Amino acid sequence: MRHRRKGRILGRSPSHQRALLKSLASALFLTERDAEFDDNKPKTKGRIITTISKAKEARPLVEKCITLACKAHVAADAASEFGTTAARGSDEWKKWRNSDRWAKWNAAIAPALAARRRVLMLIGDKQATSVLFQEIAPRFVDRPGGYTRIVRLAKPRLGDAGTRAMLELVGVRDRVIERSVRPSFESEPSPAEGEPVAAT
Repeated sequence: MRHRRKGRILGRSPSHQRALLKSLASALFLTERDAEFDDNKPKTKGRIITTISKAKEARPLVEKCITLACKAHVAADAASEFGTTAARGSDEWKKWRNSDRWAKWNAAIAPALAARRRVLMLIGDKQATSVLFQEIAPRFVDRPGGYTRIVRLAKPRLGDAGTRAMLELVGVRDRVIERSVRPSFESEPSPAEGEPVAAT
């Protein structure tokens, strides 16, 4: 019996499971990077293909990282009113650094810095963390959750016929259901008596 044995083992030791989930989450975030001159450019942004079991295990980690990044984005916006645009090391920057505004900026930016460090600890990739905080989090600030979806693929994996699935970020390729609009005949004038009605 599997009493209190939550989650999937995935045929790996616990440290290997953690490494696998970290690499899946960082791979999903790295598909969103700006890769103009990259030879390893992703086919589709915001989407990775893996087995369905791995996708279901990686999804909570991805959702947690995006939630932390969204909260950090709000804190960074609040801190921007106390910040400065002066170049680091300039006289104006030194003056700001010794003022009360710097103390307020420091207190306001602290949650954003803590969230960035926490996400870096969770996924272990600096580039993926920066892509998450700069490009992905601003899109999902107003969304209260449900940042990813899992879509099962019909074609199994070659070799072992494992069920494959797409783990993707929502909001980019959402299906929009277009409803047909019924024509309203009320606004058209009705034919008067004795007038011939044109056949259609």
